[in-house]
Amino acid sequence: MAEAETRTITVFDDRSKTGLPPGEYAFCEMFCDEPGCDCRRVFFYVLASFRKGPEAVIAWGWESAEYYANWFPHADPEAIAGLMGPCLNIGSPQSELAGPILGLVRSVLLKDEAYIERIKRHYQLFRAKIDGRPMATSWSRKRIRDKIRKATKRKRRA
Repeated sequence: MAEAETRTITVFDDRSKTGLPPGEYAFCEMFCDEPGCDCRRVFFYVLASFRKGPEAVIAWGWESAEYYANWFPHADPEAIAGLMGPCLNIGSPQSELAGPILGLVRSVLLKDEAYIERIKRHYQLFRAKIDGRPMATSWSRKRIRDKIRKATKRKRRA
């Protein structure tokens, strides 16, 4: 699944718009593997087609500032903002292209609602595996509710 659902963005010749050289950029998702953690964050390990090694590691949390303040109660507002991101992950390798790649994350990836939902689904799958619990995402619960509603409507018509 990981290879099939890895998001890539191809940048063509116009470097003036993105600040990035032409090439294909792969956004590999990484999640926290600490048992019991529920940070609800993804780390995009970004690779470029034209050289080896990471170009950037970008952290992004999709929950509200209130969620992160409750999850990490002694954090100051700056730390909370860092948990939410998107931001360049401190302590991770960053190339000279990291800033423009962060801009691409903000302007392209995080504008795509379907992709955001896919990240959340991947997170749930990953966390379920790490924590040894059954998978029950809001996406799967919604599908189950929809099936129940449809079945109920069919019974009423019969």
